[in-house]
Amino acid sequence: MAVLNISDLHVNVEDKEILKGVNLVIKDHETHALMGPNGNGKSTLLAAIMGHPKYTVTKGTIMLDEQDVLAMRVDERSRAGLFLGMQYPSEISGVTNSDFLRAAINTRREQPISLFAFIKQMEQAIKDLDMKSDLAHRFLNEGFSGGEKKRNEIVQMKLLQPSIAMLDEIDSGLDVDALKLVANEIKAMQENNHMGLLVVSHYERFYELLKPTHAHVLINGAIVMDGDERLIQKIDTLGYDWIESELGIEIQEESVKQVSSIGLCGVKQRGDGQ
Repeated sequence: MAVLNISDLHVNVEDKEILKGVNLVIKDHETHALMGPNGNGKSTLLAAIMGHPKYTVTKGTIMLDEQDVLAMRVDERSRAGLFLGMQYPSEISGVTNSDFLRAAINTRREQPISLFAFIKQMEQAIKDLDMKSDLAHRFLNEGFSGGEKKRNEIVQMKLLQPSIAMLDEIDSGLDVDALKLVANEIKAMQENNHMGLLVVSHYERFYELLKPTHAHVLINGAIVMDGDERLIQKIDTLGYDWIESELGIEIQEESVKQVSSIGLCGVKQRGDGQ
C-alpha cells in the first residue's frame, strides 16, 4: 500500500517562509482535494514534494512508503512513484513526446520497454484522451493549446503509472467535454492502479466529477480545516470568509511566482544540482 506522509513541513521560497507546518497523509486509492485562496501555498506544497530547487525545506519530513523523499533527487522521486501534473507545463523544443515518455518509462524499468509495446501503450493513451494522432511526433507541448497541454500531462501519467499523483489545476484550460474526459481517465487509472491523488482546483465541478474522499483547506501556509465533499460544497457556496470568522484568522495572500517546470521530473537530470 502506497502512503505519502508529510509531517510538520516548512518551506521557504527566496528566504520567505510559505509553508508553516503542513501535515498530510495520502494513501493509495484516496483522492484528496487541496483548496485555499491563491498565494497561500498549494502549488508550493506540490513543488516541494516533487523537489523543485527553488523551494527549500527548512523543517519537517516527507516519507513515501518509509522512504525519505527529501533525500532523493527529482528523478528518484519520480521513479519511486511520485508524479506532478503541472499547472504550467513547459514547452521543450527538439524533444518529441514519444522520446521523452519512452526515456521516462525506461528509467523505471530494469529492462527497456520494447518499441512495439511502447507504441501500443502510447497510441492507446492518446486515443483515450481524444488527442490528435500525431501527438507522439510533436515536440513536447510546443504549439499546444492550454487544454492540449493539460491532457498531455494525463497521457504522461497514464504511461508512467505513479503510485501517488499530484495535479496542480490540471482542469484549467479544459472545456466542459474535456473536463469530463480527463476526470473519467483519472478515475479509471485510480481504479486500475489504486493510485493516490492530491488535487488542487478552484472549481467544485471538477471535484464533483472526481469524488474526493478527503478535503483540506490550506490558508497562510498551513492546513486549517479537513473534511469531505461537504466541505468542498460549502466553500463553493460561501467562499473562504466564513473560515476566517470561524477560526479567527486573517488570510494573507503571498506573492509567489508560479513555476512551469521541475526539470523534466520523469527523466534523470544532468548533474545532481539540477
